Amino acid sequence: MQPADHGPALGRSPGPGPATGRAAGPAAAPDDPHHPAAAAALADGLTALDRVVTGCRACPRLVAWREEAARTKRRAYLDWDYWARPIPGFGPPDAPLVLVGLAPAAHGANRTGRIFTGDPSGDLLYAALHRLGLANRPESVRHGDGLQLHGVRITDPVRCAPPDNRPTTAERDTCRPWIVRELELMRPTVRTIVALGGFAWQAMLPVIAAAGWELPRPRPVFGHGAHVVLPATDGGPPLELYGCYHVSPRNTNTGRLTTAMLHDLLRTAARSAGLQPTGPGPTGV
Repeated sequence: MQPADHGPALGRSPGPGPATGRAAGPAAAPDDPHHPAAAAALADGLTALDRVVTGCRACPRLVAWREEAARTKRRAYLDWDYWARPIPGFGPPDAPLVLVGLAPAAHGANRTGRIFTGDPSGDLLYAALHRLGLANRPESVRHGDGLQLHGVRITDPVRCAPPDNRPTTAERDTCRPWIVRELELMRPTVRTIVALGGFAWQAMLPVIAAAGWELPRPRPVFGHGAHVVLPATDGGPPLELYGCYHVSPRNTNTGRLTTAMLHDLLRTAARSAGLQPTGPGPTGV
């Protein structure tokens, strides 16, 4: 498996700047060639998918919000040219382990151009992956900074930063074709998915079904440590789905999710995917 960091480079000023060349306008229809349902289907590989997703403008509210955040910025980031576009997945295309979050943060990934980068959630997640030998270093700074993941890909069911970190149901569903196609393209190698939070768990159930695995009835319920094995509809390898509390400051500051809990769950999931994580065993942190 080869590490990958797809897409154009991004850094501090000067940089590409926000993609504000076209007004948000009304939502695209599903048969519009720019709608995710049409555009994602045309991608013949993850490199192509990661490239085309960054031009998506299907959800007017999200387009307006991501670009407004890039214009106003935060005081600490005034010298940044925000990415201000949809965020592609990050990690090698043949990864057997996939981690799924919620959506980019307005001043995190929407600024840096990489998923889970530029906020405390990502700081914890990438440090954990490094500790387990699944990343070449413990910090993620920005897209194109040399960080590599080993056997792991990280993605979101919603690719644009939503106001208050709360995408609408319609926005989630409009964005779904991107992650369905991502999972379809990874199907030869993917063996395990970790849903980081209840939103990711619920969002991934129809995605997993659309990509070729069977869901039980009743549908599995989210919880930290929840685990279900899903058979493939074509008799291929099954898919293991794990639930993990989201790595948000709300969960970590209250102790709902501890560093040890995160490490233990990621280690278990990595092993189920056929990886060999390093670092302390389940009793360590």
